[in-house]
Amino acid sequence: MNRRKFIQQSALATVGTMALSSFAVKKQTDIGLQLYTLRDVINKDVKGVIEKVASLGYKKVETYGYNDGKLFGVSIKEFAIIAKNVKINVTSGHYLLGKADSTKSIKGTLLNEWERAVADAKELGQEYMILGYLLPEERKSLDDYKRICETVNKSAEVCKKYGIKMGYHNHEFEFEKFDGQVAYDFMLKELDAKTISMEMDLYWMHVANQSPIDYFSNYPGRFHQWHVKDMDKIDPKKQVDVGTGKIDFPSIFAKAKLAGLKNFYVEQEAYSISSLDSIEKSIINVRKWI
Repeated sequence: MNRRKFIQQSALATVGTMALSSFAVKKQTDIGLQLYTLRDVINKDVKGVIEKVASLGYKKVETYGYNDGKLFGVSIKEFAIIAKNVKINVTSGHYLLGKADSTKSIKGTLLNEWERAVADAKELGQEYMILGYLLPEERKSLDDYKRICETVNKSAEVCKKYGIKMGYHNHEFEFEKFDGQVAYDFMLKELDAKTISMEMDLYWMHVANQSPIDYFSNYPGRFHQWHVKDMDKIDPKKQVDVGTGKIDFPSIFAKAKLAGLKNFYVEQEAYSISSLDSIEKSIINVRKWI
């Protein structure tokens, strides 16, 4: 390594350490939760589950499943009251594209009654609306991704009118190549960086053998939100409680400023204990390194 490169890397390391310290002070009590983690219980008792989430110390939530003016079977107005009563901020929500046949009946996708969904998100106080998942039939080619990016760009303009930021959430499939191009890299070029942020799922990045930090360096400031879930130390396809697996979260969070991080959410899609016990273990571990 030559002297110039060593100095540059040393400087970046120092900036990263400073960013971690700053982040730790500012975000100590700002841990979020993606409510999909509690999909096995939340529809049975929305109020009780949100109260439990707040009692564990989560300050933000990201929703999913919006349809026809409702979340988890209750009206937007009612959900807003439930969250407000326990001082939970609803900062973000996941939505679907709505092109696949199985999703065309949903009222509140990017392709069906989108502005209504945006207006309801505004009532909840959301800062972000995220295209959270692409069904297999929606992403078969580079042309599909091109059309998706065009739709997201148009949807972002509607969000902008309401003071909300549009976003995109990755899994591992976006790192498949089409016509020699990595779909995720193609999206980063096609999506309007001024109106759209990327929500990085740290677990799925690792499943795809990608470095979050490399993406932060190559596209600084574009990753406003993260999903924080952990990978089993032996089986990479298995998720474990945050802080008990192999992902080096402190090193990633040291680059929070470079990434442009605003919110992050604990999430788990599979667990060996109850989902409520899992989010309790996770928040305890997260507090150790932020």
